[in-house]
Amino acid sequence: QVQLVESGGKTVQAGDSLRLSCSSSGRAFRSYATGWFRQAPGTGRELVAAISWSGGNTYYTDSVKGRFTISRDNADNTVYLQMDSLSPEDTAVYYCAASGPVDPFHTIPELNPGKYYYWGQGTQVTVSS
Repeated sequence: QVQLVESGGKTVQAGDSLRLSCSSSGRAFRSYATGWFRQAPGTGRELVAAISWSGGNTYYTDSVKGRFTISRDNADNTVYLQMDSLSPEDTAVYYCAASGPVDPFHTIPELNPGKYYYWGQGTQVTVSS
């Protein structure tokens, strides 16, 4: 089974950049679609970015498009979220998530939160103005 651990969250200034990392417990992670979610106080969970198992296709929600970049290094069992031009509206707990195994021909990102089975514990990102 896959266990996910996020790291890299911290308090930064508006306009700064930050990279979050999500490490996995095993090689099975390489065959899973993965995504980054976030949840601000009093709000629901939001899909921020998603990437296919191969890393060849990505999705971004409109509010972060052009500022955030999701990537993965399957050799290292790690997925990243590079965040640039951060604003206070990005303040939230960020969660890494992974689907179950997908068929090799399934080369698109997973947009349905119900399809994500494995979740990390979350890492806090705070952006001050």
